[in-house]
Parts: sequence; structure tokens; C-alpha cells
Amino acid sequence: MAGKRIKTALKSLSRDKVYPLSEAVKLVKSNANAKFDETVEISINLNVDAKKAEQNIRGVLSLPNGTGKVYKVAVFARGPKADEAKKAGADLVGAEELVEQIQKGEILFDKCVATPDMMGVVGKVAKILGPRGLMPNPKLGTVTMDVAGALAAIKGGQIEYRTEKAGVVHSRVGKASFSESALVENIKALIDVVQKARPAGVKGTYIKKLSLSSTMGPGLQFSVE
Repeated sequence: MAGKRIKTALKSLSRDKVYPLSEAVKLVKSNANAKFDETVEISINLNVDAKKAEQNIRGVLSLPNGTGKVYKVAVFARGPKADEAKKAGADLVGAEELVEQIQKGEILFDKCVATPDMMGVVGKVAKILGPRGLMPNPKLGTVTMDVAGALAAIKGGQIEYRTEKAGVVHSRVGKASFSESALVENIKALIDVVQKARPAGVKGTYIKKLSLSSTMGPGLQFSVE
């Protein structure tokens, strides 16, 4: 079925053409016809060397219209901060007992937050959380005393963006059910923040290619008007 769907979708677009953003969004939405609400994803090919720390783009962004995904968040905290996390809607809150769950392979969350005093405890499972992109990081706002603020940001549509080895930033920018204007606004917000993060050492063209797709649909190239 997926193969037939892709073939049908490809008839309505050209892989070689660079579409204006608004038209690209319209095409991606029209071809997202799976039985579930497909995620719309962007790929930003950058002229950077991700092996160089100063050219490794990374950060967080609260999309104007959210992501459409409901995140399960675990918080490492004790005492009043644990109570604050529970009141703020954390799905899991704990310390050593949370470490034990993770060590057993029970990773029942999508994001992880920790208060600074808990990083020694979290460090025990760093080798498990790190490769999954779940390790709390102060640069991303996930190591903080403001656990309620961190939870609000994550559950409100905050995304993490970072360059992969090939110098490509991949990120979700919403759902196919979003309006065209909402998707366009989210996409422009991400491109803008990546553009502003341009490393000083990069010469020539910084953003080499922009691509958009849905979970089950074909990708297409686009440019921002």
C-alpha cells in the first residue's frame, strides 16, 4: 500500500523542482493520506562540518503552533521540586527508582528534565539516555530549577534541532492536519533560528537545500519566498 501511495503522490509533484514554500506545504498536505495524522518533517542541508564543535548547530525552539505531538516527560527531582514537577504535569518523577527503571530498559518517556543537584544520579544512566538523545542538558533548558517552566515548554511544542553527521538538521514541524498557514509559520520559525545560528567560519552558501515530507509521503524541495 505504501508503495502505491508513494507512486500516486509522485505523479502530482517533481523531485527535481524547487517549490515555493506555500505550494510545497499544500502538496505535502494533499499527499498525506495515511489512516493516521502524519507528521510533517523538514530537512535542512547545511554547508557545515558537523565534526567541528563550532559548526555543530544545536538548540531548542518553541514552534509558534506547536508540534501536534503529546510528549511524555520524566523529571529527576526530589522534595519540593518533585512536587512542583507533578503539579506541572510530569508523567514520571523520581530519583534512584527512576534510574532503576531505565536500567531495566523501561524508558517510558520522550523527554527528560533534571534539577542540577540530580545530575549525579542521572549520570548513572548517561550511557543509556545519551545515545537516545534523552540526556538532560543545561544548554537545552532541561537541566534547570524551573521544572514547571521546562515542562510547559516541552509540552507546549518545543523542539530540539541539531546537525547530524552529514550536516543536516531534521525536525518535525507539525502535523498534516495543521492548516497551511500554521505549517508555514512553524517552518519559517525554524529556518530563521537556524539561519541566525550560522557559524562565523562558514563561507559561501550556508543553507544548501530545504526538503519537506510527511511520514508516509514523498519528499520535495522548496525555497522560502
